[in-house]
Amino acid sequence: MHIWVDADATPGSIKEIIFRAAVKREIQTTAVANRFMHIPRSPFIHFQLVSKGSDEADAYIVAKMAPGDLVITADIPLADQVIKKEGIAIDPRGYTYTEANIRERMSIRSFMEDLRSSGFQGGGPKSFNDNNTKQFAGSFDRILTKSLKSSNRF
Repeated sequence: MHIWVDADATPGSIKEIIFRAAVKREIQTTAVANRFMHIPRSPFIHFQLVSKGSDEADAYIVAKMAPGDLVITADIPLADQVIKKEGIAIDPRGYTYTEANIRERMSIRSFMEDLRSSGFQGGGPKSFNDNNTKQFAGSFDRILTKSLKSSNRF
């Protein structure tokens, strides 16, 4: 398993959780972003700078990931591609995308885009808070534990 982080939009508190787990559990982890960011020094944590552009990080992650890899992203189309490649996708609020729920998420996203393009001014997602961090930590730990057990690394 490799952990991929769509790092441009991932909150710092979530990146800290991911990086600590990568070191503790010795899991290769790559943060992908279109601007430079600081990452901890570790043989398990890497940073990949991609060109500026709305989907450059997404394209890089999809091209490099393998089945069973874990991708942290709030980007629903990226999560859809990850699932199609038999990866695991979780958002920074702890929501796990699955084959069963990704279609609904894609439909809602498309509907909201249509509303915005017709002039509707929505409020956007709620502010990220400590409860979201706790939810992510719990979901992330469950996914790692399950994946490592199935690969006999636990």
